[in-house]
Amino acid sequence: MDLPADLLTYVAIGFGAQLVDGALGMAYGITASSLLLGVGVPPAVTSATVHAAECFTTGASAASHHAFGNIDRMLFRPLLLPGVVGAGIGAYLLASLPGELMKPWIAGYLLLMGVWIVVRALREYRPRVVASHLRPLGFFGALVDALGGGGWGPVVASNLLARGNDLRLTVGTVNAVEFFVTLTASVVFLLTLGLSHWQLIAGLAIGGVLAAPVGAWLVRYVRPRPMLAAVGLLVIVLSGRTLLRHFGVL
Repeated sequence: MDLPADLLTYVAIGFGAQLVDGALGMAYGITASSLLLGVGVPPAVTSATVHAAECFTTGASAASHHAFGNIDRMLFRPLLLPGVVGAGIGAYLLASLPGELMKPWIAGYLLLMGVWIVVRALREYRPRVVASHLRPLGFFGALVDALGGGGWGPVVASNLLARGNDLRLTVGTVNAVEFFVTLTASVVFLLTLGLSHWQLIAGLAIGGVLAAPVGAWLVRYVRPRPMLAAVGLLVIVLSGRTLLRHFGVL
């Protein structure tokens, strides 16, 4: 973990994960967490590490989306406070309880959500402004994110996109709120677990900060239906991999 080659690997992981997250509004945490878990990092340490790095990447992403006009204030406000509360509770539970027990349930939910998004991408739908059930969505998305080391985007952004909300504003707003969700979880992890593995955190953060403006720019030029399909397939693949690993297939 102390070798420069490892640092470059973490930078590459952070860059790729944030590029996907900035353009799709999801999957930084899940992508990074799945790779860290794959090399044997414990779930609580993985989530704490990813959230520490995300304090930098989500801050850069939020600033970039604000600069490009991708944030909807009417969507931002009802997601913010429930998201902060859910992140705090989730981080505390993960530090206190066996978080591995939650993984198959969370992955199963996300897998179904991915299928739903793909189905919606294949059908015509009328774009509309989503204004209902935002607070429970923000709370549950942040709770899942803190417990599983990722999941804010797949839960919140995918739900809003599948209900017809504008792609650019959904991605920008969800990324902006994610900064506060991540910061809350990181503070709780710091108070309960402490933080180590600073080279890993630095690599993820550097890569993510470099990719944040690119993702924020890219989201302005993507087509909604193909992007919805890409989002759905990404969630299906990552969630399916988590389930297969949990049951010992991989």
